[in-house]
Parts: sequence; C-alpha cells; structure tokens
Amino acid sequence: MILMMYIFFFMLIIANIMMFLSIILSKKSFSDREKSSPFECGFDPKSSARIPFSLHFFLITVIFLIFDVEIALIFPIIPLFKMVNFILWTKISFFFILILIIGLYHEWNQNMLNWTN
Repeated sequence: MILMMYIFFFMLIIANIMMFLSIILSKKSFSDREKSSPFECGFDPKSSARIPFSLHFFLITVIFLIFDVEIALIFPIIPLFKMVNFILWTKISFFFILILIIGLYHEWNQNMLNWTN
C-alpha cells in the first residue's frame, strides 16, 4: 500500500514538472491566440457580434442537417426488410419517404431552396 502511494506521489511530481516545463518553454504570440480562437463561419470572433447574418444561409444549413439525420434514419429500414413481412415494410418505407417528400415540397414552396431571392 505504501509502495503504491510512493508511485502515485512520484507520478504526480513528474506530471507537474512536465506541465511547468511546457509552460516555461512554450512560445506564445498574438498569432497563436488567433489560431486557438474558435472559428465562427469566417467571422472575426474579436469583432462585434451584431453584424448582419444571412438568414438564407442559416435555413440551408438547417435543411441540410434535417435531411442528413433523416438519411441516417433510413439505414435501419433496410435490415427491417428481413424482420417483417413485405407489406408492412413497404408501408413503413412509403410513409417515411412521403414525409421527406412533403417536407421537400414545403421548402420548395417557401423558396428556401433558391439561393437568390
């Protein structure tokens, strides 16, 4: 038990020495701070947050995320084909694809898919 405590204490000291040396030996500059700042879609994070943002760009992004998640939900339908009978599988698949098509028609009807207004 005492041997384990000595080993733990030794590891703790070594880890602290290594962190202290990395802080002392590292070179930090303004460009390093800029590189480590979060990337905000091309905006400068150190400027004002009240600049105009394209709502259309945001809607296209949301549409992409919705369809991306729904594509991931389609994958389990394929193995379901072997587990249930063909009629039930067809109804489930048709209903899911119908919801996607209705959503796509609604987005097309609202002109969210046109990049130019």
